[in-house]
Amino acid sequence: MLFQWELLLFIFIAYLLGSIPTAVWAGKCFFGIDVREHGSGNAGATNALRVLGIKTGIGVLLVDALKGVGAVSLSFFAREAFHLEEWFVIYQLLLGGLALVGHVFPVFASFRGGKGIATLAGIVIIIFPEAVLFCLGVFLLVFIPTRYVSLGSVVAAIFFPVAVIWIFPTDLMPKIIFSLAVAIFVPLTHKKNIRRLLKGEENRISFRKK
Repeated sequence: MLFQWELLLFIFIAYLLGSIPTAVWAGKCFFGIDVREHGSGNAGATNALRVLGIKTGIGVLLVDALKGVGAVSLSFFAREAFHLEEWFVIYQLLLGGLALVGHVFPVFASFRGGKGIATLAGIVIIIFPEAVLFCLGVFLLVFIPTRYVSLGSVVAAIFFPVAVIWIFPTDLMPKIIFSLAVAIFVPLTHKKNIRRLLKGEENRISFRKK
């Protein structure tokens, strides 16, 4: 039986996992630059693709997603502590949320991180596997013709509660609330991108080698 301090330890570890500044470390280790000083100034996978090139950018994307996967997966070590499925899901969402906070405000990178889309994807892969496939399809339908990652991310986030509530319905209220929170959180973190999109100034992703 797990003790309360062990549950709290997993919460702390989840934040530390999220705080791994993949794009920042990749830029400094392999290119001698801080990605936050180039491109959009964001320490996320999209700016890594733009500034560091496709190979490094994809690597950053995968590691950032794995941060979310790893944080939520810690919950399975604590499964026996929760007798109700609803409370277990709440704990999973708490761990994922702390990883997301860590990505946006990383302790290892002066609390200047990314927007958390890749880490968020890792979280929903574990908790909402069917819905994430649907949202990935929505993202690709928007991204492939436009090459706007921001637009694809915002549209996919807006459709996320549609998938959770109607397409793959759940009766667990924490999941429904989380899906609605995602639909609000992602557009809010992309306010500058939305303004640039409306002005026609948003940068498209280029797949040329750096």
